[in-house]
Amino acid sequence: MTKWADNTPLEWQAYVNKEVKVTADEKNEYQGWVVTIDPVSASIVLASFEESQKTLVRLVMGHAVQKVEILKDPDDITKEKLLHFFGLQETTRTYTKEDLETKKLKLKSWLEQNNIPVTEQGESMRTLCVASLLTIDPPYGPDNCNSTNEIILSRIQGLIQGYMTSQ
Repeated sequence: MTKWADNTPLEWQAYVNKEVKVTADEKNEYQGWVVTIDPVSASIVLASFEESQKTLVRLVMGHAVQKVEILKDPDDITKEKLLHFFGLQETTRTYTKEDLETKKLKLKSWLEQNNIPVTEQGESMRTLCVASLLTIDPPYGPDNCNSTNEIILSRIQGLIQGYMTSQ
């Protein structure tokens, strides 16, 4: 493995949303904006925005990376393109306190009906806690789940997704 693969996720984070030049095995060079870096394989996903409104996506495998050089930071337009690239934009929907309370109570009730132990926690009791292993923050969707146990996280997210589609 190369030195690139020995970096930590925090070190790789410094490259995300930057225009870079990647030198890979056999002197191949690739240039583009870093969309993400896989922390397991150290592979880099690069995007190049062409003038014809098309986007070229390239995956450079981590084991082939020899050198990565940051060329420049993004301007506002490029930041916006990168943010919306994989649909990663923040949801613009705003919920009232009443809407969030209703969503929380409905989800909590549904989880309890399915024999999943759930409690409310936090200062304002806004966070749902499932079996002391997973939390669900407002607005109580699958993307709002947090857990260090990936199996439980995946299963509860799937259940919540199913619940939301049935609503």
